[in-house]
Amino acid sequence: MPMIRLTVPTGALTDQGRVTIQQELAAVLLRWEGAPDTAFFRAQAWSYLTELPESAQKTAEDDEPRFLVEVTVPQGALSERRKAGLVEEATATVLSAAGLSPDQALRVWVLVHEQPEGTWGAGGSVVRYADLVALAKGQRADA
Repeated sequence: MPMIRLTVPTGALTDQGRVTIQQELAAVLLRWEGAPDTAFFRAQAWSYLTELPESAQKTAEDDEPRFLVEVTVPQGALSERRKAGLVEEATATVLSAAGLSPDQALRVWVLVHEQPEGTWGAGGSVVRYADLVALAKGQRADA
């Protein structure tokens, strides 16, 4: 199942952005992964917000906040086209939550980590990508 983590300096998000960013990023990830919009799949799309203490993030140039989005998905879940769409939309979502304009996009980095088959487990069992695809097809039929 997909997981997304946003790491930001404390105070870098707007008040509203801090409230909504996790669910928004989880929805972006599910959309680009092609998962059905069902309660089951939404509940499996975990989203983390990690806020760094003041002065914990800098560049060699300045102290402006930078944003790191880390996405973990089963290997094969995202085509190159889907990865590109995910990166673009996740970047726009973070910029909006921080009250920044699109010209600040280089302040957002998105890393996509593909979890190799057989190395993801949940509920005490190894989760296989083929099982997720079959489950998604069943969820779509019921939706």
